[in-house]
Amino acid sequence: MADEKLIEPENSNEENGPNLLDETDGAEHLTLRVGSNITQRRLDKYIQGRLSNFSRTTLQKLINEQAVTINGKPAKPSTRISPGDVVDLILPPPQSKEIIPENIPLNIIYEDDDILVLNKQANLIVHPARSYKSGTLINALAYHAKELSKGSESRFIGIRPGIVHRLDRNTTGVLIVAKNDTAHWRLAKQFETRKTKKCYLAIVHGTPDLTADCINKPLAVHPRIREKMAVLPLGKEAITYYEVIERFKGYSLLRVNIKTGRTHQIRVHMSYIKHPIVGDDMYGGRIVYCWQIEDRQAQPEEPLLARPALHAWQLEITHPQTGKLVKFEAPVPDDMQKMLEELRKFRQISD
Repeated sequence: MADEKLIEPENSNEENGPNLLDETDGAEHLTLRVGSNITQRRLDKYIQGRLSNFSRTTLQKLINEQAVTINGKPAKPSTRISPGDVVDLILPPPQSKEIIPENIPLNIIYEDDDILVLNKQANLIVHPARSYKSGTLINALAYHAKELSKGSESRFIGIRPGIVHRLDRNTTGVLIVAKNDTAHWRLAKQFETRKTKKCYLAIVHGTPDLTADCINKPLAVHPRIREKMAVLPLGKEAITYYEVIERFKGYSLLRVNIKTGRTHQIRVHMSYIKHPIVGDDMYGGRIVYCWQIEDRQAQPEEPLLARPALHAWQLEITHPQTGKLVKFEAPVPDDMQKMLEELRKFRQISD
């Protein structure tokens, strides 16, 4: 990039405002001078081109928080830059690499020298994030496992030892962890090339018109709500196969296989076909109570399910050491089992 320079930060003074570098928080101050060949480019796109390890969303957040200035003045993500402009950035410190072991109970299905297979419980986040520094699966693994792979690392998420794939916070079921680096990359390659077989169970509202079908709709981040995903034409390919295995009045139990593994994929696809997952209020599902299933008068009571009724039931992989196909299965969790028992008792459809 012609004429582009990284400028060493100078000490700021009182009249220039607070010196963020004086904060002992590990923040990093970068100054960029825009090259002569850069004209009328958006600020967020320009910075992302210079700092490719940051997502555009993250950079836009920094700009909106006034951690980025142009020629000493606050800017917007859409601000156009010109040759010679000086862009100052205050980058947040990397996440700590220290993982605090926590004695969080784990349901281990299988373990050997290379892998550890869990039946993940509900309300358990897989790895620490900005809002969740503790109480995660990684904290639990640091306590229970003697050895884990190095895993991947992110400036904002930190290190993720052993984590090959993820399940949503409230999705239960089979999750595999790598105990060494060789196992990690071999497993990661299987997930990347879609060589694994992932089967879920889901309780949904209503009954799809087709007993079995394939949903092939691309997914991307929701255009207005960043925590959600949505079916969008320019999204990433997402393929979900479902089969109705039990029908009830107003509800169905589905077996779901996914060819791809996009964030919230099953939840969004079920909502898209107008049969959202029970309890998934983010995507149109409703919390269900016993009095509703039993057609009783409404009364205060705990819901049958306090989370989306989605369970990672089976996972088939090639063992990273032996090369043999292995299949793991997690029993249906108690809350979903209880709802199914209620449905079979009060909402069974007669043949």
